[in-house]
Amino acid sequence: MEQVTIIGVDLAKNVFQVHGASDDGSVAFRKKLTRPQFERFMREVDPCLVAMEACSGAHYWARELAAVGHEVRLIAPRYVKPFLKRQKNDAADAEAIAEAALRPTMRFVEPKSAEQQARAIVFRTREQFVSQRTDLVNALRSHLYEFGYSAPQGIQYLSRLAEVVEEKGTDLPDPARYACRLLLEQIATLTEQIKALQNKVAEISVKTGVSRQLQTMPGVGPIGALAIETFAPPMEQFRRGRDFAAWLGLVPRQHSSGGKQVLGKVTKMGQRDIRRLLISGAMTVIVACKRFGKHQGTWVARMLEKKPPMLVAVALANKMARGIWAMITKGQDYREPSVKVMA
Repeated sequence: MEQVTIIGVDLAKNVFQVHGASDDGSVAFRKKLTRPQFERFMREVDPCLVAMEACSGAHYWARELAAVGHEVRLIAPRYVKPFLKRQKNDAADAEAIAEAALRPTMRFVEPKSAEQQARAIVFRTREQFVSQRTDLVNALRSHLYEFGYSAPQGIQYLSRLAEVVEEKGTDLPDPARYACRLLLEQIATLTEQIKALQNKVAEISVKTGVSRQLQTMPGVGPIGALAIETFAPPMEQFRRGRDFAAWLGLVPRQHSSGGKQVLGKVTKMGQRDIRRLLISGAMTVIVACKRFGKHQGTWVARMLEKKPPMLVAVALANKMARGIWAMITKGQDYREPSVKVMA
């Protein structure tokens, strides 16, 4: 076998396609291996560069292969697609992964630790339960509206819907009342599970200094801090805060040509959970500014005088991302910006 410098791996549940290449890019081998065969093969082959798509199971295999001496690089699937040649199959995918990994300007995904993936499961499970509860509340509201009963949107108004279902004097038919009670029971169960997960999030957030540090910034709570610590790569990868904001998709999309700069809406290209939570946190700061008179004289207050709240929220989320980068890289808590006093 020729000296192999890189192995491209197309991951799957049971069958793995591997593509080995030498220094000059020539093909050293192409193999289709089962899961046990793949584990044995990667232990026996000399340590080299191993490239995989950042898909389901990739972070586990990255840890396993790194443990036996390989250098592992994970690539976002969208960056692999341009290297595919005509036909799309497992062998072509593995070859494209190997070619993409050799590009000097290629961007890679940082492999996650088992602890990071465990925190991600807690975060995703809570998000899923909240989504399921919202679906059930909306279903209950729409069912009762068919009989002329309505309530404002929001989980805080669920008690009004429950009163309609439980009150004997309403003209709700028995079959509908029975089905609505089942929905209320499911909503109550999910609410308890969501509270338990929120307690778990709070427990996790107090264990690390980074989470405590992030929560000193207005608009960042335990869930936002958990998302940043779980899904964001090491901040040392970014040269400046603007690069982190760009990674989150909080910078304008460019469509420039011929020396003419054209900027559009934000790119939304990065990690959507962190971006969504930062924008939600920014909206809480804006509400506090408009409704309770907080942050008077600050940049937020001045922007709200001339721009729509949602636009200000996205701009503030961008500033928050830059501030988070500075806080983590410098190991400092959040510091309130100085207020300019107009003469």
